[in-house]
Amino acid sequence: MNQQARVVGAGMVPFTTPRHSEPYDVLGERAVRAALDDAGLEYEQLQQAYTGYVYGDSTSGQAALYRVGQTGLPVVNVNNNCSTGSTALWLARQAIESGAADCVLALGFEQMQRGALTAQYTDRPTLFDRFDALAARVRPLEPDAPKAAQYFGAAGAEYAERYGTAPETFAKITVKSRAHAAANPYAVFREPLTIEEVLASPHIAGPLTRLQCCPPTCGAAAVVLTSADFARRNGLDASVAVRAQAMATDLPSTNAAESMFAIVGYEMTKAAAAQVYEDAGVDPGDVRVVELHDCFTANELLSYEALGLTPEGTAEKFVLAGDNTYGGRVVTNPSGGLLSKGHPLGATGLAQAVELVWQLRGQAGDRQVDGVNLALQHNIGLGGAAVVTLYEKAGR
Repeated sequence: MNQQARVVGAGMVPFTTPRHSEPYDVLGERAVRAALDDAGLEYEQLQQAYTGYVYGDSTSGQAALYRVGQTGLPVVNVNNNCSTGSTALWLARQAIESGAADCVLALGFEQMQRGALTAQYTDRPTLFDRFDALAARVRPLEPDAPKAAQYFGAAGAEYAERYGTAPETFAKITVKSRAHAAANPYAVFREPLTIEEVLASPHIAGPLTRLQCCPPTCGAAAVVLTSADFARRNGLDASVAVRAQAMATDLPSTNAAESMFAIVGYEMTKAAAAQVYEDAGVDPGDVRVVELHDCFTANELLSYEALGLTPEGTAEKFVLAGDNTYGGRVVTNPSGGLLSKGHPLGATGLAQAVELVWQLRGQAGDRQVDGVNLALQHNIGLGGAAVVTLYEKAGR
């Protein structure tokens, strides 16, 4: 019991726009093969698989995995909105730590459609009904904007009003994201941007312009987790371990929200992060690299504080000082994040994991952050769930 899970294999495919995407099952197969090749394992050695996607029919996970092999492997399909990939990882990690399995795959993929996210069913309740009712008590929304942008844009506007944050500060996050993505061959958008270009793009909601919103993206990513004993017996690289991990959903205070922060997941992020830091015996100041959920620049700004990277009310100072990038205190989203790498919903959490594994191994190329011993991951989904994971460089 309580065996520390080791990440022995990590792989992903380059993210792309829906117009240029392969089918989801092909994307998933390619990510699985990349993770297995990285680990030096055969598909037959996997004992369980957790596959995550948001937009797809039942057993789409099997459709992807059967392209690799049909071994009778137990496959669990996972859907937890934008935190789907890290939820699959959360389940795989539990399987290892409980002793239920020694070698487990977590796979996430998404074949998205062009345009903003929309409800797929119009004849039943949706999570947006609840969020609209909650938000109506807090502040007016902008109904012409896509739903998610309404909520995060309103949260960004509230933050700006509370702390006097300038529009340029939000735009600067996109500029940083593109600068990081320039060194990532897996990212969709790698061209540099200026603050002026970001601000000049069409207004969406609150402080958000189009270039401050993540694009619909297709892609896949996968990791293989094992116990340390299994890794040792099979001669695997077990140098990356899951030090701590927590998932939180919306708290009772969300239903009585007086702030848009709670509605977009600030409190559940804060709760999950606090549990991770406590379980690991780590201070946020010990972390030098973070992959966090930047679906919008407003959420990256809020997440700096929810994750304890900077005190409440100081995110603008954090950004303007360059403490969120190379040469600063903590490099946030060296991959380019959701804003530039892209956001294929089911794959995002596992793509974050892959990036951090590469960082801890020293395999991130021109994106490499110096002296990485701890790496933090943050992935949220409205509706809701927040998963925070701390990885560490461990002995083999």
